[in-house]
Amino acid sequence: MSVVSILDRSRTIARPGFSRWMVPPAALCIHLCIGQAYAFSVFNLPMSRLIGVTKSAPDDWKLTDLGWIFSIAIFFLGASAALFGRWVEEGGPRRAMVASAICFSGGFLVSALGVAWHQLWIVYLGYGVLGGAGLGLGYISPVSTLLKWFPDRPGMATGMAIMGFGGGAMIASPLSVWLMTAFSSPTHVGVAETFVVLGLVYAGFMLVGAAIVRVPPAGWRPAGYVPPVRPKKLVTMRDVYVYQALKTPQFWLIWVVLCMNVTAGIGVLGQASAMSQEMFPGRVTAAAAGGFVGLLSIFNMGGRFFWASISDAIGRKHTYTLFFLLGIVLYALAPWFGAAGNLPLFILCFLVILSMYGGGFATVPAYLRDMFGTRYVGAIHGLLITAWSVAGVLGPVLVNYIRQYQIDSGVPKAQAYNVTMYIMAGLLVVGLIANLLIKAVDDRHHMNPESADDVIGVG
Repeated sequence: MSVVSILDRSRTIARPGFSRWMVPPAALCIHLCIGQAYAFSVFNLPMSRLIGVTKSAPDDWKLTDLGWIFSIAIFFLGASAALFGRWVEEGGPRRAMVASAICFSGGFLVSALGVAWHQLWIVYLGYGVLGGAGLGLGYISPVSTLLKWFPDRPGMATGMAIMGFGGGAMIASPLSVWLMTAFSSPTHVGVAETFVVLGLVYAGFMLVGAAIVRVPPAGWRPAGYVPPVRPKKLVTMRDVYVYQALKTPQFWLIWVVLCMNVTAGIGVLGQASAMSQEMFPGRVTAAAAGGFVGLLSIFNMGGRFFWASISDAIGRKHTYTLFFLLGIVLYALAPWFGAAGNLPLFILCFLVILSMYGGGFATVPAYLRDMFGTRYVGAIHGLLITAWSVAGVLGPVLVNYIRQYQIDSGVPKAQAYNVTMYIMAGLLVVGLIANLLIKAVDDRHHMNPESADDVIGVG
């Protein structure tokens, strides 16, 4: 039996007696690894001191330049998800998970060379392009599989699939700090060696997930599950072909909803470590900032399961409305808490914001399932992730460059993020309007049951 045949979709069809509860751990093996992306900010300050070691030297990389590593990775996450979404659907999750492991882990190894040779473009190519492609393939590969295993609880299913991505930083942040400390010396910060170790460890765990995952056989349903005769409002029982979905206003409104929700959180998350240290100098150490990133990760992860499960009860549209209304208030309050030196309330604001940020990611696949049906939801989800690509560039750019402009204009570092917070609140207003405009997809976009476009099948 060849390696290629083992990766075939036909080899992943579950046999009788297989428990669907084995699939969430397989998804977590992938998402807990690729979720490391949310902890990448712990490398920013050390990588800005590769030459100076204790402080930045003139030839060291600037934080604004380092911020592009994360943005490039998120851009290629969305690009690869959109480009290969249908390939993932047709070939099954195992093939996609193995490809993700190779790309994501390989990105770390290439980046280690870039750090060792002090060539930032190699890091952009490694973690940004190659690693970002691994992020995209790994992100979407378990989602449609879990939706097929859990038709009775789609929101909870997507929450399980995606919560690991939010929780990856909870492991990666302290692990990365510990590894850099272990590999550091008076003349060396230990980033390159840390990249090598992370790449090898993540490869192992991701391949375990690929070995475990299974897809349900054609026509499978959970015991006792009876599809509803009359669907709920904004929930269809019919399917929309993947490229036909692009012609609907619902797709683009949800695209805006996701883009605004992500932009408002991802820029701050990408610079969480540096931001907390600069806004509370002397009170937040590098170790404490790493703990802050880890704490954000816990709420990011927990919010994905909590809010996605809540959406099964109150609906996806109401869930997003709550995200936007509460987020606007919290972003408006955050600068005030920072100016007042109220660290606990400042942290609380961002913990809630990050829970909704993660919840938005976990809820959107079920939103797509409600709008467009289950047949092509994985491929449609891949196309929608381009909103994340745009947000992955827009969010960090707003935070990094507005911060730098403020500092260059004489604003103290502790206040350099205030304008950004108000801009984020404004973006959430745009997202709120888009969400309120969403209604059911017009019947003319639905496929006929006998459509010849059914090239994937129901398994």
